[in-house]
Amino acid sequence: MGWKKAGFGRTKDGKEAFLYTITNSSGMQMQVSDFGATLVSVIVRDKTGRKIDVVQGYEDVQGYEEDTVFMGAIVGRCANRIGGASFELNGQLYELSRNDGNNCLHSGRDFYKGRIWNVEKVGEEEVRFFLSSPHMDQGFPGDVDIYVTYKLTEDGEVQIIYEASPGEDTVINMTNHSYFNLDGHDAGSVLEQKAWIDADKYMRNDEGSVPTGEVLSVAGTPLDFRTAKPLGRDIESSHEALKIGAGYDVNYVINGSGYREAASIESEKSGIKMSVFTDYPGVQLYTANFLAGEKGKDGAAYERRSSVCFEAQYAPDAVHHGNFESPVWKKGEMYCKRTGYRFSIVG
Repeated sequence: MGWKKAGFGRTKDGKEAFLYTITNSSGMQMQVSDFGATLVSVIVRDKTGRKIDVVQGYEDVQGYEEDTVFMGAIVGRCANRIGGASFELNGQLYELSRNDGNNCLHSGRDFYKGRIWNVEKVGEEEVRFFLSSPHMDQGFPGDVDIYVTYKLTEDGEVQIIYEASPGEDTVINMTNHSYFNLDGHDAGSVLEQKAWIDADKYMRNDEGSVPTGEVLSVAGTPLDFRTAKPLGRDIESSHEALKIGAGYDVNYVINGSGYREAASIESEKSGIKMSVFTDYPGVQLYTANFLAGEKGKDGAAYERRSSVCFEAQYAPDAVHHGNFESPVWKKGEMYCKRTGYRFSIVG
């Protein structure tokens, strides 16, 4: 149990990055970097007691600088897509970067994942990062002080706590974009791993993967994970959502409210189960449909569908849909959201 700090290489402009390792009393380990406030690894024991790193990532900061798929990234100021790369707030139009066709994805090109965050606190259980995002950063109004805390609990949960205080009305919707494989980061396909999602409804997307505003039932569709099933069982279905996303890339409306279990995934092979807890209204299920041999840790090459993401968040493009829970936060209103990935053995 404890923590340590090590060098993680230098960025292209010469800034030194660091890697922080937190270990709990059972030997579970979490590694995070101040470059992007990134989750670099989570090491847990499988059913035989062997230690496995279940998070895909890179060897050092250079890998994360060159990353184009958001490995382990903290995403903000607004995660996911904003249709038309613009929005109106308090009567004023704000233009954003068009980096996904005509849309803005993960707040444009000046991503939070490419910045060195300040380390506010580090201790036996947690690392707390700070980023000051000025007025019109990425095109969004208002200066925002942002804190992201990673905490490793004694019961095997990696908690991510987002806190932000806006200087004026603005959009805030933050998530973590880690890619998980419960057989190991370099183990290949995740399609046999069984997923469960506590959601009766999902958000329909247009051809550009932006929500149309329609909230539809999962019943009778291959998007229904209310009973656990292998990720690959229906992934080649002709359902429009699977065609648009080239696999699962779907935002689910999670049942209930407060900090609750939203989803889970488990591997029969390793015996590891990961339960996803959050107080966000939605979770984006993404089956790594566009990985294409990214060069990762330990000489690994991450191919298509070799991992899965559970991105807890407000709905994509929520700023344009009055029937979605709003990601607009008022001046001085405290933003505080929490997501947890809890690991256990099931077999």
